[in-house]
Amino acid sequence: MRVEDTDLERSTGESVNAILEGMKWLGLDWDEGPFFQMQRLARYKQVAGQLIAWGHAYYDYMSREELEALRKEQLARGEKPRYDGRWRPERAKGKAPPKDRPPVIRFRTPEEGEVGWHDLVKGPIAFPNSELDDLVLLRADGVPTYNFGVVVDDLDMDITHVIRGDDHVNNTPRQIHIFNALQKKLPAFAHVPMILGADGERLSKRHGAVSVMQYRDDGYLPEALVNYLARLGWSHGDEEMFPKESFVSWFDLEHVSRSPAQFNPEKLAWLNQQYLKAAPDARLAHLVGDALKSRGIPVQNGPPLERVIALLKERASTIAQLADEATLFYRWTGEATIELEENVSKALRILKARLATVPWNRAAINDAIKEVIKSSGLKLPQLAMPLRLLLTGRAQTPSIDAVLELLGRETVLLRLAHHLETD
Repeated sequence: MRVEDTDLERSTGESVNAILEGMKWLGLDWDEGPFFQMQRLARYKQVAGQLIAWGHAYYDYMSREELEALRKEQLARGEKPRYDGRWRPERAKGKAPPKDRPPVIRFRTPEEGEVGWHDLVKGPIAFPNSELDDLVLLRADGVPTYNFGVVVDDLDMDITHVIRGDDHVNNTPRQIHIFNALQKKLPAFAHVPMILGADGERLSKRHGAVSVMQYRDDGYLPEALVNYLARLGWSHGDEEMFPKESFVSWFDLEHVSRSPAQFNPEKLAWLNQQYLKAAPDARLAHLVGDALKSRGIPVQNGPPLERVIALLKERASTIAQLADEATLFYRWTGEATIELEENVSKALRILKARLATVPWNRAAINDAIKEVIKSSGLKLPQLAMPLRLLLTGRAQTPSIDAVLELLGRETVLLRLAHHLETD
């Protein structure tokens, strides 16, 4: 686990912790580290010095203002903005370095030929060296640039495969030059397509892209998110659901798509729903209990949460939805905006009397409801709908006999009495 934290504005303690916590929640553990680049500055300085000694790098004293002026001149001529190599030793002979300007260290990029590699996803890729300028290795403050820092890290950490997004393809030729200058074996490179939003544009916050931990807070199971992300741009036959262990066993770069994948929130919700259905009720009860507690809803005086989960989990896509549904068993306001017709009100009073004496199980409750419907001449929706509203405040719930069974006889009779004796 390597944290590339040389961008001091973006690499805050909070952002680093978000990465580490997200990995831990997803169950993606690491064997070594985390290593932080800002703690390895002496090593980067050492390697940069080695490249200078070998003639592959040099000190550059060009100011930011001079660079900006050069860039404007090149753009005005219709040229690609690039450093012009003015402080290369052979071009800077006799030029005295400014005393008050700390230099950067630049890599001496070959000016002729091309640099290429066989990408494990994209196949053969090559760049003409004439397209590459002399990149900065170390900034004036001693902090390495991305392309230099990762090469030193890859070498020190014996990295064999570099797998990253294809937005890094343009960085790879620069890194290969540094590997070659250090006379080190190249790792294998694989550049995987980016993830796109539904509109075909690169996934961003405007598509609803959020941090990994936001998915946890929104009620997704970590194994569902890992499964979904694993299937983005990679496939194993027609398998839709598979545990992380299978992914580790099956994964190969040959089946990584060369085309960008689209992030589909609906597909993720469906997959999460399948994992919820298969999850043990006790585990879901713990997660739902935490969600209810965060909403200030106590569950001690209601039905066992595991039984509530068993009834509800077929209907929910997230833990948050499960908590929404479960709330009806633990919070009741007594408010129900419904006007009962006389025959319905009478039938509910008869049902209330029956429910006071029947054995309290789902079958007996169901029989009592059927008997009252038959004797009153009503249809099931005419009785079940107002019964739901009076007892739960909701027009839709799981099967009404199952809801009554879980609510318990005392709660059902109290809630019915509240409405039927005050209407």
